[in-house]
Amino acid sequence: MAEAEPADEAATIADRVAHAARDQGLTIAVAESLTSGAIASRLGAAPDASSWFAGGVVAYASEVKFKVLDVVPGAVVSARCAAQMARGAARLMAADLAVAVTGVGGPGPVEGHPAGTVFLAVSSGSEEQVLEHRFDGSPQRVVELATLAALQALLSALEDAG
Repeated sequence: MAEAEPADEAATIADRVAHAARDQGLTIAVAESLTSGAIASRLGAAPDASSWFAGGVVAYASEVKFKVLDVVPGAVVSARCAAQMARGAARLMAADLAVAVTGVGGPGPVEGHPAGTVFLAVSSGSEEQVLEHRFDGSPQRVVELATLAALQALLSALEDAG
C-alpha cells in the first residue's frame, strides 16, 4: 500500500480537527511564517470552519511577528518565537487554541539553522507544547511536511483537551 501524500493526509487531519473543535466548542487560530497560510487554508476548507476557525496571521516578515504577534525581537527561527506567535494569535483572535509555525524552508540556512528546521507551538492558554522538526527536501516539501506536523500537533492538543 502506498504511503499517503502529505496534502491528502493534511486534509484528513484537518477534518478530524474540525470535528474535535466543533464537538468541544473550541475555537482555533493560526500564526504562520514558513507555511505562509497553508495551515489556515487547510483548516478553512474543513467542515463547518465558520463555527470553530477564528482565522490566522501570516507573519512572514520578522517585523510583523514583533509588531502584530508581540514576539520579542530577536531570533525568529526558535522555539521561543513559535510559542510567542501562538500566544499572540490566540490573543488577537480570542481563540481557545492556536498553532504557530516558524522555520527555514531553504535552500540555505537561516540564523544558523539548516534548511528544513521547523519550530511549531500549540497554545491553549493554560498549556503549551513546542516541537522542533528537521525535514528533508525542497522548500515546497518542507512547507508540506511542516503543515502536516502542525495539524497533527493541533489534533493531538484537541484530543488531550477532550
